[in-house]
Parts: sequence; structure tokens; C-alpha cells
Amino acid sequence: MTNYYRAIPQTGPFRVPESVRLAGGWCWVTHAERLSRNKSPEIVPISQVPNDILANMTNPRRKLGLLEMDRPQLMGILNVTPDSFSDGGQHFGPTQGLAHARTMIEDGVSLIDVGGESTRPGSIEVPTEVEIARTAPVVAAIASELKVPISIDTRKAAVAAAALNEGAFLVNDVSGLTFDPYLKDLCVEQKVPVCVMHALGDPETMQANPRYQNVLLDVYDFLETQVKTLSERGMPKSQILVDPGIGFGKSISHNLKLLARVSLFHSLGCPVLLGASRKKFIGTIGNAPDVENRAPGSVAVALAGIAQGVHVVRVHDVAETRQALRLWQAVITGEHHGA
Repeated sequence: MTNYYRAIPQTGPFRVPESVRLAGGWCWVTHAERLSRNKSPEIVPISQVPNDILANMTNPRRKLGLLEMDRPQLMGILNVTPDSFSDGGQHFGPTQGLAHARTMIEDGVSLIDVGGESTRPGSIEVPTEVEIARTAPVVAAIASELKVPISIDTRKAAVAAAALNEGAFLVNDVSGLTFDPYLKDLCVEQKVPVCVMHALGDPETMQANPRYQNVLLDVYDFLETQVKTLSERGMPKSQILVDPGIGFGKSISHNLKLLARVSLFHSLGCPVLLGASRKKFIGTIGNAPDVENRAPGSVAVALAGIAQGVHVVRVHDVAETRQALRLWQAVITGEHHGA
């Protein structure tokens, strides 16, 4: 029987002596939830967590490029597509893309994620040459004008290679390195940090009645396999982000089960990324059918993830999320270091 151990994160200005810090970050832990596929969950003291898993939970996450992983980081979404579900066509081309990147930097973004292929439910694959034509010039414009880390949101090695050549430093693959086998090779050979996300099926069909035996543990097993494969090929865990893939082949129930226990993914020993911004379940639960009205719900989900130690949140609404994060940090620490 395989056991899984989920750190139960705590925050606040006071820590008990027997606690351990979660991933070297802002949360601390005294107990864990022991999970399995054939037993009810159990709460156990952190001392009962196996040493290898405890090390994964507690080892500080190293710097990712210019980004320190001992504090929450905001990944700003820059879709240079005509058809993305939330902002398609708004930032199309280098001029508009650069302008939006400037705005996000002013709003406090940590890195910018450039994508040229919509992966909304029902979307179809974009030809590689079209995706390169959309993304590479935008990455080049941002890299030449602004001092901000850039990631490329793509499933394709050729697209990633073009963006890396223009100044991107990280690959964000929504297929979890399953769509294009050469993308894994590219990241390993060039020692490029990569975000491995879980998705069930492809964007065109992923929301057609997705099913799991146990969504939390199934997603964990997939990510564990991908991390192990990359690690065996020489990529440090510190350079692998893991993302449970909210909304990618998941029902509302699946999304909520993942969000409620997202701290499980710290047991993989990697930084954790969460991307839930403006997604359909936020509109459904929050009674916000129009995507532009989903900022409050998106911020709520982002803060819930950060309270479980999530290192990077991928967001559309940078200013709103940054403001909420500053207030959350001030409240949990009882301190304010600004003006």
C-alpha cells in the first residue's frame, strides 16, 4: 500500500518549537495528512513522515532564475492570441504585448508568461510556425526593453527554442512534457527550467466528462513520474515547477479537491505553481459568467494557494492580486514594511 503525505501548512506570527518550515518558505508544519487509495485519511505528527518525503517537504527551494522561492511570486499572463478565453486579441503583436508587459511590471509582476496558442476547452492546435510568429517577436520586444524574467507557454519544442533564443528563460508546458517528446530533450540539454503541468487529454476534448480514480493522487502520480524522469536525466528538482493543472480535464469537484489539498505537491520536492485565474469554476461558484468580473474570485483562490505554500500563482489581474497579497502578508505577520 502506497502512502502519500500532505503537509498541513500553518501561518502566523508565532511558531511552536517542534514545527518545521515548509519548503523554506512562509508556512510551517507540525502535522501531516497521511493519504492512501484504500484507507481514510489520517493526521499524523510530522515526525512520522518518512525521511525522504520530509526532506522534500522541508528543503528550501533554490532560486529559479532571478526569482527567490522563499516568497510568493506572481506570474503575469500575456496571451498573444486572437482567441484565448479571457483576453484573446487584446495583446496581439509586439507593440500591444510590450505595452501590457509594461503595465504588469508597474503592477508588481514577478515574471511574464507569453503564450501563442489558446488552450481553453474546445480549442484546436495552432500550427508551429503560426505560434512562433506570434510569440517570438513579443518575447524579443520584452527582453530588449524590459528587465523582467520571461517564460514561454507552449507544448512545442520549436516554439520554445525560438522563444529561448529571444530571451525567455523558462518553459511552461500545459501538457506536462507529453505532447512533444523533443521539448523534454530541449529543456534537459539546454538546462532550461520547466513547469510540468497535469492535463487529462488535449484542450479540444479535455472537458468531455473527465474521470479519475482519485484526482488528487492520480495527478500526484503523474507529476511524480515526470519529475523523476527529468531528475534521472540530470535536471535538478529546483529547476522543475509542478502545476496540478486546474481546469485542464477537471470538473468543478476535481478542481476543488485539488485546491483543498494542493500542499500535497510539496512532497515532490519542487516549487509549486498554481494557475486558476478567471477559470470557469470561479465564474460558476462566484456567479460571474463574464470573465472580466472574476478578479475577486481569482484573488481568493490565489491567496488560498499561497496559504498552502504555493510558490508561484499565474494571474491575469496582477494589481489586484499584488494588493491582496500585501495585505495578507501584513495580517499574518502583524508587520508592514512599506511607506
